[in-house]
Amino acid sequence: MKILVVAPSWIGDSVAAQPLFVRLHRKHPGLALDVMAPSWVDPVLRRMPEVRRVIDNPFVHGEFALAARLRLGNTLRADRYDEAIVLPNSWKSALVPFFARIPKRTGYTGEARYGLLNNRHALDEVALPKIVQRYAALADPPGAPLGEAPPQPRLSADDARQQATVADLGLADDPAPVAFCPGAEYGPAKRWPAAYFAELARALASRGHAVWLIGSGKDKAVGAEIATLAPGACRNLCGATGLDQAIDLLAAARFVVTNDSGLMHVAAALDRPLLALFGSSSPRFTPPLSPAADVLWLEIECSPCFKRECPLGHFRCMLDLKPEQVLARIDARLARAAAAQPSGS
Repeated sequence: MKILVVAPSWIGDSVAAQPLFVRLHRKHPGLALDVMAPSWVDPVLRRMPEVRRVIDNPFVHGEFALAARLRLGNTLRADRYDEAIVLPNSWKSALVPFFARIPKRTGYTGEARYGLLNNRHALDEVALPKIVQRYAALADPPGAPLGEAPPQPRLSADDARQQATVADLGLADDPAPVAFCPGAEYGPAKRWPAAYFAELARALASRGHAVWLIGSGKDKAVGAEIATLAPGACRNLCGATGLDQAIDLLAAARFVVTNDSGLMHVAAALDRPLLALFGSSSPRFTPPLSPAADVLWLEIECSPCFKRECPLGHFRCMLDLKPEQVLARIDARLARAAAAQPSGS
């Protein structure tokens, strides 16, 4: 059995797709599972043992590129896939499997994809409130109940590789590191204020923790702002690492504090103790999928709005979530972890 999965363009959503991959392998022993994904998602998918091969999806958001999609489909035709599962809901995302003449093409109806998909699911948002459930359900026939909860996403992490990354970045002597992920690709409404991250960094540094700021090049500015507001209390690594190195750093961290972002899902899939800060989005839809994760969400009357910026201008969903509340939750988690350590360890 050979299956091609067309992955989402978001890192967090790609992490949430792994339980689908696990379910597909359980249903089809010996499965060859390939994933078509944008290059920036590649490092995450390569840490999933269920994935045989990652195929580059070169099409940026909104790009039609019909001729290029046809060429890619023609190329993939030689692989003779038995099924394609299309996770994005856009019409364009279903074109390549159609052009590849894959006989069974599965996905949610989405943008009226009649013909492009021939194994269409109708989304029941009440029965499947979480995106991880929606993806996992595509392993079953349309209309079938999901049944048991999807397995937890897990990314592979190698101790030697983590140590090499930490050493390469000059972080080997940092004590009890806490990682901050202060960015959120979707927009500022999902980001805890930089001044609050800086106050938290100062408090943790005073207790002997190294603080690493981890993010992409798009997070450089917020990382620099935090570092300026907390001089000497943190290391700004935003934009200084690739995603592969960022994954290694998260795996090496003692604790992670993060907005609702792709790196939140990565840290959860690495099973790191973490605290996720939610404001405009909802942990009922995209929670960190790990028993080691805690969530802080005030759930004020206008939240979740799912907007990129606060539509009311007050941003209370994040501004009212104070650094002392976050620090208290971290202290409680670290204390529990210390108490659980065997005596003398």
